[in-house]
Amino acid sequence: MGEIVNLKQVKKRQARERASAEAAVNRAKHGRTAAEKANDRRAEARRQALLDGAQREAEACQEEG
Repeated sequence: MGEIVNLKQVKKRQARERASAEAAVNRAKHGRTAAEKANDRRAEARRQALLDGAQREAEACQEEG
């Protein structure tokens, strides 16, 4: 004789597994970790500071030109 199972529990477990698999696919497709986002923000701030430091003064440009 076969094993007795509760169909409601089986359906709920299958739904959770399906949702978990879909979430994993969406994370791989769209998601980035908080550390990756923070690293990108730091790199952008560093790049912007470098550009601001290399920028010529507006008054000096007008006097020379």
